[in-house]
Amino acid sequence: MSLTILSVAFPLAPVSPDAAGGSEQILSMLDRAIVAAGHRSVVVAQEGSQVVGTLVQVPAPVGLLDEDAREMGQAATRAAVASALARYPVDLVHMHGLDFYTALPPPGPPVLATLHLPPSWYPAEALRPSRPDTWLHCVSGSQQGGCGAGDSFLPPIPNGIDVEALQARHAKRDYAMFLGRICPEKGVHVALDAARAAGIPLLIAGELFPYAEHRRYFEEEVQPQLGPRYRFLGPVGFARKRRLLTAARCLLVPSLVPETSSLVAREAAACGTPVVAFPNGALSEAVEHGRTGFLVDDVEGMAAAIRRAGEIDPELCRATARLRFSKEKMIAAYFDLYSRLAAGRLLHGAA
Repeated sequence: MSLTILSVAFPLAPVSPDAAGGSEQILSMLDRAIVAAGHRSVVVAQEGSQVVGTLVQVPAPVGLLDEDAREMGQAATRAAVASALARYPVDLVHMHGLDFYTALPPPGPPVLATLHLPPSWYPAEALRPSRPDTWLHCVSGSQQGGCGAGDSFLPPIPNGIDVEALQARHAKRDYAMFLGRICPEKGVHVALDAARAAGIPLLIAGELFPYAEHRRYFEEEVQPQLGPRYRFLGPVGFARKRRLLTAARCLLVPSLVPETSSLVAREAAACGTPVVAFPNGALSEAVEHGRTGFLVDDVEGMAAAIRRAGEIDPELCRATARLRFSKEKMIAAYFDLYSRLAAGRLLHGAA
């Protein structure tokens, strides 16, 4: 059965294979897979997004990403969703944004909302939708555990990565790596403290979005610590990310909030690079302590683990990624769910 899937992104970040956010990367991966399987993919996302399906664009914000920008993005998303539903014979709406609940369409096609962020970041009412035929799911078991019970919740679908595309061979170099959004909850300053304590250079790659809090954090807590051995590279594309991760001594993930998945930890494993992380949220599911990296409790533990990173077998990391984190496994799970939802084979209370 050929399906038309309407995917809806968070309006304040573009969708592309090189996107900084996990939700945008997963949406991009699904968009490509939907088209490759012979289905129709329609994507509501920020102008400039790179999709292989049909893009229904919302305007890109100008200036700081503040409450006004958020409200304008939400209004534009609602209008774009309505336009897409009027134009295309949509079988399923798949929503990915943190504010998905602000753009839920009227009763009609089933809606699937993937929760990419910690449950506490969503209003309580968003997790108990009143719209008929509206379904939620998480991307890890630990995240699901924080949501409580509810008839609308389906089993988690763990995030996947393009393991094969990450297979490269570069000689290891003696630096640690941080890769992610530059914001307080990602703990960039902790990575700097740990690398300095270990006596190892640190490369920091990632997107600094124009939120006032994020810019203030960078200017006050990150930038003053930069220098020849502690460098900020800014955002990097896929090929450069693969090269940097593969050559790194280890990847540091000092997240200060419960991670729901950590795509970058999975990507590092696929590159044969151990991960040193705090065991927050799903990081304890993504990192096998002593086998593919180390789970630590503080800066001192992270520094010690950086020095021990050479004990981890890169080939074991790669094998683990192939076994556990493939995009094919994730895509198959979504396609099965798409078919079941589109055919009306799920009933609340009997998911």
